[in-house]
Order: sequence, then structure tokens, then C-alpha cells
Amino acid sequence: MYDLTIIGAGPAGSAGAVYAARKQLKTALITKEFGGQSTASLDVQNWIGTPSISGEQLGKDLEKHVRAYAGDVVHIEIDGVKTLQKKDGHFLVGTEKGKSFESKTVLVTAGGERRKLKVAGADTFENKGLTYCASCDGPLFTGMDVAVIGGGNAGFETAAQLLAYTKSVTLLQNSDTYAADPITVTKVLAHPNMKGLTNTSITEVLGEAFVTGITYKDVKTGAETTLPVNGIFIEIGLVPGTQFLEGVVALDTFKRVVIDCKDQKTSVPGIWAAGDCTNGLYHQNNIAAGDAVKALEDIYLFLNAY
Repeated sequence: MYDLTIIGAGPAGSAGAVYAARKQLKTALITKEFGGQSTASLDVQNWIGTPSISGEQLGKDLEKHVRAYAGDVVHIEIDGVKTLQKKDGHFLVGTEKGKSFESKTVLVTAGGERRKLKVAGADTFENKGLTYCASCDGPLFTGMDVAVIGGGNAGFETAAQLLAYTKSVTLLQNSDTYAADPITVTKVLAHPNMKGLTNTSITEVLGEAFVTGITYKDVKTGAETTLPVNGIFIEIGLVPGTQFLEGVVALDTFKRVVIDCKDQKTSVPGIWAAGDCTNGLYHQNNIAAGDAVKALEDIYLFLNAY
């Protein structure tokens, strides 16, 4: 019987594991890999305390930190999670390889995957001008013309970030209205270096060694246009890794774990969640790590004081 099972080892899960070890909580950390989505980034410039680091190295550093503290307190299992169920007041986690772990509490830090742009050239130029993380890669495009694909809140928030250092930002939305909050839309579109386009269907990402442009079609007229840009930021949704939580805890319409932002508790006592798999307002590495630490503080009190 473990005190805690942590599911996932991106910045949130890794931070949780380090704090669990320091608090001497007997813990099972189950993850397919360390690092989360950021491992795909060539240069992460917003990880506090580290001016510049590759996503791959960030993943290695997180693993090194966890293993340095793990000792005989944190058991690390390289595996995926298939099921989570409550059993006799405790929790039973089943893995894809058929193992099971029983614990008094659970911290879900399962992250998610960015919804991919599926057009010609998108795979070819990923990390060569096409990126899924503005907070990680945005500063690399200082003084350049860039495009943002997606007209929801995430798309407009990304555009707002990019306007701080790019030459211009063009946001493309596939319907005739933006999905973002009207106040946000009005404010961001008012920037002199910002342009919004609706009714656009992306047809191809263009480039040579790196991105040189994007081709889109007007969904009403069928007219095709090429937009010269040096960077393309994709914000068309996140697919959270919460399939094993269906029917276990409350999920929102996007299948993200509904949490209390004060302490990261879910709808089920004994289960906490942090990071990109939650419905928290912002999703970034530093926020994910901080939210996991917050959860660990609460988990420790749950196990030892309440």
C-alpha cells in the first residue's frame, strides 16, 4: 500500500514526486516518459532559473532530479495508466502492462497532447517554424511575421504574447466568428500589428529549410491565398490524457479534470490533479509544477493532519 500514486512525469508530476520524496510519502510514480509536451521544443526559454534549455534536456533534468530524491521512498514505474478505481476506501491504478498499484491518495498529472494541424507540410516543418508552444518558442521569432491558427481564447492569448516581440501576427479562424471572449478579441485585434481572418481553411504549410508561408482557402468563396510568414503557432485544442478518468472524477466538456484551484482537489476526495490535464485557467510548465507542489502540501495534510 502506497501513500500516493502520481500519474505522469512532466513538470507537474516530477515536482510532485520530488516533494513527495522530501515529505517521506511512500509513492508510486507511473509515467511513460519524463518531460511532458515540452520535450518536443528545441529551445525552452521560460523555465525559471534556466535562460535556455532544449525540451529534451529539460525532460532529462526532471528525471535526474526525481531520481536523486527517490531513494526507497518513490518507486518509478515506466508504464502507461489504463484504469483508476476506488476500492475499499483506497485507490487501485492499473497499468497498460498489467501491473496494479494501490494507494491512499492519487495525484493526476497526466498532461495532454496538442491537437495537430493535419495539412500538407505541417509534419515536415514542425519545430522548423511550426510550433505548438508560444510560451516556449515565441521569443525565437522576434522581429518576424507570424501566424496563429485558432480563434479560441488560447489562440488570442498566444497572439497577445507574440505581439510583444514579433513584427506582425495574423490569426486565422475556420468559422465566421471567433470562439474567444469578445472583450479579448476586441482588445487583441486593436493592436496595430495584429490582423484577424475568419472563414479560413488551412491547406498547406510552405517552406524550404524553415517555414516561409502558409496557404489558406476562403471557405465561402473558395479563393486560395498564400500568406508569407516565418512562424506558425497552432492553437486548435488540447487532448488531455484523461481517458482512464471517465466516470471516476468530474470532467469538463473538453475532458479536462475539474479542480478546485485553491488546493487542486478533484470531485473525489483523495484524488488531486495538476497541469495540462486540468481545467485550470493557464497551462505552462512553471504553473504546472507550482500547482503540483500545492497539491502535495494538501495531500500531506490529508494523510497526516486531517
